Amino acid sequence: MIRTCKIFFGCLIVLLLLWQIPSIYNFFAVKPTDTPFTLYSSVVGKFAVLQHGEDKKMTYKDHTGGEYTEDQFDSILPTFYYRQLITDGRFPDSICGRAVTPRDVQISNFNMRISPLDLNAPKIGVQQLLESMSGRVDLTLPDDVFRITDSGIEFVKMATNEIDDRKSDRFTEMMLSKGFVFPAYRMSGNPTDRKEYDEGYVMLDANRKLFHIKQTVGRAYVRAIELPKDLVVEHLFITEFPSRKWLCFMTDVEGNFWVVERDSYAIKRTEIPQFNPEAESMLIIGNMFDWTVRVNRANEQCYYAINADDYTLIDSLTYSTPNKTMPGLKFTTTKDKFVKPRFVN
Repeated sequence: MIRTCKIFFGCLIVLLLLWQIPSIYNFFAVKPTDTPFTLYSSVVGKFAVLQHGEDKKMTYKDHTGGEYTEDQFDSILPTFYYRQLITDGRFPDSICGRAVTPRDVQISNFNMRISPLDLNAPKIGVQQLLESMSGRVDLTLPDDVFRITDSGIEFVKMATNEIDDRKSDRFTEMMLSKGFVFPAYRMSGNPTDRKEYDEGYVMLDANRKLFHIKQTVGRAYVRAIELPKDLVVEHLFITEFPSRKWLCFMTDVEGNFWVVERDSYAIKRTEIPQFNPEAESMLIIGNMFDWTVRVNRANEQCYYAINADDYTLIDSLTYSTPNKTMPGLKFTTTKDKFVKPRFVN
């Protein structure tokens, strides 16, 4: 018995050392990699770089070494610093040969984050479907939730916890009539009233066919979206940006990044290099001329400039971010929300 206790406490001490020593070392000895703020400028056709110099003062450059004053830096990124340009009375009448107004810039600007932490988190299984055509400016949250089962969609009244059979049957019949095969493989929506409009959900059915589903004046709106041949979609990301240009973004099983345009439901592939949203994070800062796409990969931070009209790759830039941390035992990670022991390099 005494020997068993000694072995147990010995293993426990080793476990604690594997956990605490790397954490203590990383806390005191490892400095975070400082990558500069980087954004593509269509005005100069280069990546604009903002960072602290050796004297701790801000430096304004492009990735080829060209230097700018602060005012010049504002002007080469007019869609990003448009509020400052308006305040200074320097907002241009045209950008890159295109006539623009501050309102045009405001509507077309967007940013989007995709994190493995969100994809790998446990799913709650129920969602809310807002009314997309309420006739009011402000959206309101519904008094029910829905869930997808093996045989249909069920709406549950939150006040009584009872299934709304009539509404459930109505939506299920519409989805089946459009060719939806239950259960859903993937779905993406944004169930909040803190947005300008609602587009419901984009879903992949059991056969990975793509559908757009929303509620309009209490009725089911279901649209089957034809996918290009041999395209197998893996992840969906609904957008709902102010410009209303896109319905959603998608990645396929090979890591290619696609867009679905809202009005035509046209599906177009972007030239963003292969991206794995389950292991890598992405930030997109877009405007009417270009997107700056940042992808955090293993030991590097990659920037891609994408044409906003045809989604072609304009330029790319990579910063090395070597991992200098001591490997050890950890119970949490930035890639999921599960608490469990794992050895991290």
